[in-house]
Amino acid sequence: MAENGGTARNRSAPEHRVPEHLSPERSTLDRRGFVRLAGGTALGTALAGTVAAQAASGAPAAARPLPRAALTRLPSLPPLPPLPPLPDQISGGKVTPPAPSVRAPRPDGTPAAATVRAAVPDTLPFAFHGNGYTALDLPERLRPWRDRPTPWPAVTPDTTHTYLDPDGAIMYRPRRSSPGYDQPVTQIQFGLGCVTGYRVEKDPARRAVFLKRAKAQAKRLIDKHVEARGAWYFPYPFDFTHGSHSGISYRAPWYSGMAQGEAISLFVQLAGLDGVTPEERTLYRAAADGAFASLLRADDGEPWVVNRDDAGYLWIQEYPVDPPGTSDRTYNGMVFAMLGLWDYVRTTGNALAARLYDGACTTVDHYFPTLRNRRWASYYCLTHRIPTPSYHQHHISLYRQLHWQTGSPRFAHMSDLLTDDHPSGLLPEGSPVVLAAGRHVLYRYDTGADGDFAAAKGDAELARRTVSLPRTTRVTANRRRRIMGRGVAYRIDSGAHAGWWAGESHPRCRLLGEYLPSDYRPGRTLTFPAGRAVACHRYGADGTATATRTVAFDRASDAPFDRRSVVDGRPMCRIAGGALAGYWVHAGDVVTDGH
Repeated sequence: MAENGGTARNRSAPEHRVPEHLSPERSTLDRRGFVRLAGGTALGTALAGTVAAQAASGAPAAARPLPRAALTRLPSLPPLPPLPPLPDQISGGKVTPPAPSVRAPRPDGTPAAATVRAAVPDTLPFAFHGNGYTALDLPERLRPWRDRPTPWPAVTPDTTHTYLDPDGAIMYRPRRSSPGYDQPVTQIQFGLGCVTGYRVEKDPARRAVFLKRAKAQAKRLIDKHVEARGAWYFPYPFDFTHGSHSGISYRAPWYSGMAQGEAISLFVQLAGLDGVTPEERTLYRAAADGAFASLLRADDGEPWVVNRDDAGYLWIQEYPVDPPGTSDRTYNGMVFAMLGLWDYVRTTGNALAARLYDGACTTVDHYFPTLRNRRWASYYCLTHRIPTPSYHQHHISLYRQLHWQTGSPRFAHMSDLLTDDHPSGLLPEGSPVVLAAGRHVLYRYDTGADGDFAAAKGDAELARRTVSLPRTTRVTANRRRRIMGRGVAYRIDSGAHAGWWAGESHPRCRLLGEYLPSDYRPGRTLTFPAGRAVACHRYGADGTATATRTVAFDRASDAPFDRRSVVDGRPMCRIAGGALAGYWVHAGDVVTDGH
């Protein structure tokens, strides 16, 4: 065991080498915006004339009419998949009481003799790659953690693993009969949820409770923090061993880059609320500064949460392990920590934080191919490469947030790919599916009782049947997801075929309406290929096409789009400007941002 929860570091090992073109960075930054979206050739007036000459009639397509029962009004807003529960950092491992330890610093904040107090860092920890990503300002609704208010029934938790202690801090316990521990990520995320709850709650009494809870989490973190290397660290006071990720075997106290970054968000966001006193605001800003300083300390001392890999990329390690190259390099923990950097940059304008944010975005961009697992759930971490469906929706959401924060269409495209690889399976009850007249093969798969994937069952095919429909038929479904090793399918939940799965295949088997919407800010650019006829559609409240226009261009032509959703059973892009504004085009018929 190494000091502060790692395996022993070989101090005689050669240092990581930085590519020659990288040079150490000081506290300077070109404050100009780095990322600029190149506007495409908008269809605009040019398209208006071209479409008039080349488009088919704008009348509704005269395809086979749907049965009357299908023409029900769909919800006015597309159903959003529910956000998955926040990551449980302790899930999959074993928590045990702390063993005797001589590591430094100790949980009481007193450094051992081996630890030398240092000045607050004012330079970057090392040189690393950067592509020029910048932290853009955002409207309130798109800022970090605004999509996760703590529900009022959860403001006083009492579950198997969590409860509030007498001071109002949320505690983690392995079992109800076990003593509770301070678990920084759990406390921080609960606090951030309460901050958002305070923002959106209208009732003054409830707002006061949300604010009280958020302050209690911040106070616990501040009371328990340790100071080392000129920075604040938030210790985990229990021993922890992960069940399947080799190398994660920690003895208390240990530290996590995920907690360090998320703590910045909590302190920054609390400091900005109208319900805090001037003294509290000063304290929270100092705590944010202390937590940020931990991201300026490299892995050449203890404790550490930031390192550079052999290729020169910056990592914020959720689970730091010595030697650094053996750390998990956990994707979701990295990006959750980056949300704190975004908060810090936008609040303080700190140049070093801006450089770290750029470097972290560059790392996430560069390693996306190692996160992606084509046509299935993405990998949890770079080191172990274990496909983890429970984290896949987090990856989709986090890449979408990076798109908003940086303005880069690259992260939006990555989110699109992940959505298509392994879409959220939930559908509202009674979601309408249209089966065209003719022959269909239906399947039964070995799944969980709710139709979701179960690793022990593996979506094995149990049975199949062939049905012939004399006319277009409407059924309803409650699941739309990828079957392992196969395509996307709907689980029928009504009529004679209830419990059977039908493979998605436009237009023969398609889901009416709009699902899995993803909005873009700023908007993106799609390109109609030269010389190819492409159909564009408008849809009514019942999910059926009300107008279809077919366009073809002599040269590749661009148009802005601001949304991508599953519409009519296909991934579609909504055109945002020009003569086709409001029309949807199949994503497979166009090129989006060069892809």
